[in-house]
Amino acid sequence: MRFINSPDSGGRSKVPAILMTTFAAFGGILFGYDTGTISGIIVMPAWLKIYGSQGIGEVTADNPDGYGITASTTSLVVSILSAGTFFGALLAYPVGDILGRKLGLIAACLVFSIGVAFQTAATALPLFVVGRVVAGLGVGLVSCLVPMYQSECSPKWIRGAVVSCYQWAITIGLLLAACANEGEKDKPDASGYRWVIAIQFFWAGILAGGMCFLPESPRFLIKKGKFDLARRNLARVLRTDIDSAEVKAEYEEIEANLRHEESIGQTSYIDCFRNGPGHNRMRVLTGIFLQAWQQLTGINFIFYYGTTFFTQAGISNPFVVTIITNVVNVVSTLPGMWAVDNLGRRKLLLIGAAGMCVCEYIVAIVGVSTDSTNKAAQNSLIAFVCIYIFFFAASWGPVAWVLTGELYPLGIRAKAMSMSTASNWLWNWGIGYATPYLVKSGPGNAGLGVKVFFIWGTTCLGCLLFTYFCIPETKGLSLEQVDELYNDGIKPWHSSSWVPESHHWVEERRKSSVANIEGGLSQPSQSMDTNVEDSGEHEKKVNSAV
Repeated sequence: MRFINSPDSGGRSKVPAILMTTFAAFGGILFGYDTGTISGIIVMPAWLKIYGSQGIGEVTADNPDGYGITASTTSLVVSILSAGTFFGALLAYPVGDILGRKLGLIAACLVFSIGVAFQTAATALPLFVVGRVVAGLGVGLVSCLVPMYQSECSPKWIRGAVVSCYQWAITIGLLLAACANEGEKDKPDASGYRWVIAIQFFWAGILAGGMCFLPESPRFLIKKGKFDLARRNLARVLRTDIDSAEVKAEYEEIEANLRHEESIGQTSYIDCFRNGPGHNRMRVLTGIFLQAWQQLTGINFIFYYGTTFFTQAGISNPFVVTIITNVVNVVSTLPGMWAVDNLGRRKLLLIGAAGMCVCEYIVAIVGVSTDSTNKAAQNSLIAFVCIYIFFFAASWGPVAWVLTGELYPLGIRAKAMSMSTASNWLWNWGIGYATPYLVKSGPGNAGLGVKVFFIWGTTCLGCLLFTYFCIPETKGLSLEQVDELYNDGIKPWHSSSWVPESHHWVEERRKSSVANIEGGLSQPSQSMDTNVEDSGEHEKKVNSAV
């Protein structure tokens, strides 16, 4: 029942509110599907015949003329999406503040659809690449605006699980991509890969159409001075009347937080890297590097180049294996969504990094010590790749996005979030671009093949050390208590046993407001004066901490 009713809901179901905010996670489908399709598209014979060169690829029954593409072309086509997403993530902050979270997401779907149209219509590489860049802009906007919208609208007692749904949607998108590739890979003409690309119009249409019926973020509306509409949207999210005590208490809480934000004053990106009692620089760099380490786990090697890798490893049906790995990815994210609010963020990251490190070293050792004709070795390779995906999907996949919304103080939260998301895409691009040169053989390439897993195993060891020394435990803490954690200078390895001493003001004020309204307040002016005094006292405490 914890996931149905809030502690103060009075028994009313919160399922509609949860479903509304969870729907925005559908934006992860756009990211996951586009990421997953490209690994299969670039090995389809029809695509290679249009964009590749004869004699470069391997001669097979499906590809008798040996059409193929160079490592540089592979890097360009695969990684250029991430270049677009990098700039899209940086643009998400102004777009979200000008258009709003809701209209910003709808506009992002339009940009994404233009990119899909370019890719579908392309008959030469330049237009295909431009389409990837434009689609990337849309995905980058979505990747920042979705968690922002969810965190501002979702019920607070289930916020971690709701935001984790974004990562789950990414895994579902990857699975759908693998299925689409499997269904279209044997078509002899260009209609096969074009259908795989064009399906993305449908995903963008679902997200944009659904967002048209969802409420705008009440926090955004209050910032823009649209107070009546903010109250109506709050009532819709909370599933109650606009004049109810719950709406009034929630509205006052948001308004109090906004007053505090305005008391801090305008901040710039430079302020994100100023140090002080609040340790802004440490917190921002922690988020930026957290997203970087998530990419350095090597997970996107499997989903960008998995089909190619399994083919080179001698596995007979690499498309089917890709579907299997994606099913594992989807299913394994579910226990992570439970564990993030039960085991905790820090512990989950430590367990995940250790498990991935062991699995990737085993894959590398098995790969270099056996040949492609050893059936048992190939089966064990697939098994440990799946176990590795389980550890990622249950830990670093969802937790990185959850922590991204928790680490930052109010005054710089939106800016810091856009930078950390951009960091994810920057490293996504770098890994996508460098991997073909690392894996493929030939002049100018490292020719590592399966030995690349030694690199990923070592980076997972780096993830373990980074988590131990830099990531505090934030499970069960309000955002104000996370500020207190940093203000107190608590070391990350001591954070699990740390107990906050203050910042219960918001919850006490909410309970007092609800009790006064439901009990019939006899002296409203006195209550308002008390609330103002409480607000001023709270701001003094926060300002003294900062």
